[in-house]
Amino acid sequence: MTEKANRVGEFLRARRDLVTPEQAGLPARGPRRVPGLRREEVAMLAGISADYYLRLEQGRDTSPSLSVLESLAGVLQLDDDATAYLLSLGEPRPRRRRRAPRGESVPAGVAMLVATLPLPAFVEGRYFDVLAANPLATALSPRLAVGRNRLRDVFLDPAEKDLYPDWESATERLVAGFRQSVGTETDDQRFIDLVGELSLASPRFRTLWARHDVREREGAEMRLEHPQLGELRLHREKFAVSGPSGQMLVIYHSSPEGPDAEKLQLLDSLTAPSLPTPRGLKVAPPDSHA
Repeated sequence: MTEKANRVGEFLRARRDLVTPEQAGLPARGPRRVPGLRREEVAMLAGISADYYLRLEQGRDTSPSLSVLESLAGVLQLDDDATAYLLSLGEPRPRRRRRAPRGESVPAGVAMLVATLPLPAFVEGRYFDVLAANPLATALSPRLAVGRNRLRDVFLDPAEKDLYPDWESATERLVAGFRQSVGTETDDQRFIDLVGELSLASPRFRTLWARHDVREREGAEMRLEHPQLGELRLHREKFAVSGPSGQMLVIYHSSPEGPDAEKLQLLDSLTAPSLPTPRGLKVAPPDSHA
């Protein structure tokens, strides 16, 4: 059984569990032992035999055609990101030896840009390691520092979890983006160790990882609960770094006017406590959200 076939089968099994008969336009008749579609239902809707679909899930057929995968993507109601991911799993790949962990380095020009930006900014690596960060980013969250890992912190660090009032949806986006970032390159020891560690330590990560959600790493509106500044509503932008595969430049910004803009300006004072607080801005004491 090849790695490719295992990945395709795992993905198909996970995704059919998330589609109900009603969503697929099928009548729900009697009790069901599975939460989503049965194998034979997927096969019927995709126009393939139940035996062939079973072979796909079990990894006994290693060469599904593009048309079959596209049909299955439609039945499983995959969006564009998840469809592209499924198609990539079906592409022929030569077997390779498991690779040792690879270090990542930020291009000098990008590191200089991060250091000089007047907004919280950091560089996120392929495995969501923080590879560069400016003081404003670290003031936004002490975990936004070189050497930290976003997955570990968001799932395992209580202080980082408290930063996200919408932690449930934030973790969904994070895991889906991580799967898209890694893609089919799952033979790297760094990936294996990280997923293994998080799966053992975090039931939430384990549940989300089993769903096989896939989403592009892209910008979003964020709501943060900062321990000193209170609620922040920010825009988070992500830009692909040219050169190194998988690196993203992440920048937080706000509307040019209003309390969020004032609070971003105040971030400087968190690294220089002697600076006065701007008039009219109320700042919660450091332990008010502990």
